[in-house]
Amino acid sequence: MPLVELHLLKCSEVTGADMAIFSVYVVNKAGGLIYQLDHYAPRSETEKTFSFPLDLVLKLHDERVVVAFGQRDSIRVGHAVLSINGIDVNGKYTADGKEVLEYLGNPTNYPVSIRFGRPRLSSNEKLMLASMFHSLFAIGSQLSPELGSSGIEMLETDTFKLHCFQTLTGIKFVVLADPRQAGIESLLRKIYEIYSDFALKNPFYSLEMPIRCELFDQNLKLALEVAEKAGPFGPGS
Repeated sequence: MPLVELHLLKCSEVTGADMAIFSVYVVNKAGGLIYQLDHYAPRSETEKTFSFPLDLVLKLHDERVVVAFGQRDSIRVGHAVLSINGIDVNGKYTADGKEVLEYLGNPTNYPVSIRFGRPRLSSNEKLMLASMFHSLFAIGSQLSPELGSSGIEMLETDTFKLHCFQTLTGIKFVVLADPRQAGIESLLRKIYEIYSDFALKNPFYSLEMPIRCELFDQNLKLALEVAEKAGPFGPGS
């Protein structure tokens, strides 16, 4: 089965030396996200004390306050404001109800301690990305010079690899893992086996429905833990 492999520029800042499986997505044949699990989500966070005026340009983007211009230390463009003076930030407001941009625009509130980091994806963003990957998968299959291409089986960056296995019924199992993580091909087929055993055999489940099954969750998490112990070398690495 021909492999379509895309090499991308660095697109995240995953830190940590341990091999890890970051997340699992299951996408139905129409491109809908029917299951998603964040297994291990490393975050790059930096907290600094700033004086006025703030030497970073912040803007509101997708209901988050993010860095639009200027970088320093480990703070990068696209990082979001996660807390101010130890108080968590939810979207454009702090947990105690202060509007972030208004608060940081007032010189009397300085010095101020701000924690920046990569924001977690919202449920809507995950749905959108699953749909986008479904389209890219189809494009990859059509662009292949070989007939019968399976589409995109792996996307590789310098900080993670995306692995995809599509079944004959069009269901896609997607795993995001550390580039050095071994055994992903075997893991994908194991996830398919778990899906067949605990989702498909449920008389109340259909292929287009979200997967809501406690036994599926439990067995999937166990399979991920077993796969992580394989280390950086082995089949599928």
